[in-house]
Amino acid sequence: MTVYVDDAVHLWRGRRWAHLMADTLDELHAMAARLDIPRRAFQDKTSGAHYDVPADLRERAIALGAVAISRHTDREKVRAVIHVAKLQGRGEHP
Repeated sequence: MTVYVDDAVHLWRGRRWAHLMADTLDELHAMAARLDIPRRAFQDKTSGAHYDVPADLRERAIALGAVAISRHTDREKVRAVIHVAKLQGRGEHP
């Protein structure tokens, strides 16, 4: 099982943000806790279960074992990870 962090670094409120996703919600929440991201930041949406992480936490997540995925070079993997996140967001199990 794996936790992923993408390179979709969007500018919002003066910071750059990426998405933290995982093969399971337990792994996702555990990594968020290790990053000191509060559970209330969890986005349980049909667009995909994830946490938004600022760029500095993206680097820390990678240092803690998250796999960096690129929307530019890992398109198939990103699609697969997003598909799982969407199932999780709908309450379905992948």
